Amino acid sequence: MERSCRIPHLPNAAEAQAPHECGRMRLDTFGGMAICNLVAIAIMIGTAATLHAAGKTDINTAADAAQALRPVAGQFAFLLFALGIIGTGLLAVPVLAGSAAYAVGEARNWKIGLKHKPWDAIGFYSVIGVATLLGIAIDWSPLDPIKALFGSAVINGVVAVPIMAAMMLVVARHSAMRQFTATRWLLFFGWGATLVMAIAALAMLAL
Repeated sequence: MERSCRIPHLPNAAEAQAPHECGRMRLDTFGGMAICNLVAIAIMIGTAATLHAAGKTDINTAADAAQALRPVAGQFAFLLFALGIIGTGLLAVPVLAGSAAYAVGEARNWKIGLKHKPWDAIGFYSVIGVATLLGIAIDWSPLDPIKALFGSAVINGVVAVPIMAAMMLVVARHSAMRQFTATRWLLFFGWGATLVMAIAALAMLAL
């Protein structure tokens, strides 16, 4: 890990910190993805064992989704589901709105980062505010939230294919990545994941 994260051209202080920071990011990535996939699998299995087993295959409201928790939570199913939705919403503000602000800010070469005061990075914080307000507006609109979530997930899955392909092309270029060029194993698994995503998207469109 230290060999792949060594940065020979940076100042001594940054070079000394590089292995630790790379190791921290690696642990954060593997841990986050593992927990995320375990939660996703638990949701799918729980829903299949409850709603699908009872013949409920069309979820139109949050109340329908909360029914999946009733065998476990009983009368507290709706409270538990509501707390989960609130927690998800609180996570979405810094993650989704923040990522949009970083993307727009970097593209526009603005001063970015939550370390800055709002008056020092007006454009960055403006994007966060606009994204948050758009989310609130959608919540109060006639748009079905369940269908909106499903539709956004489908769009993300389709859009992920060209983004993943572009990322793999970039990380394979030694002229751009230098000592951070992806290894053969990383390229193999990366292109494999891209291919699986492409096949899934095409299969969905074909059906």
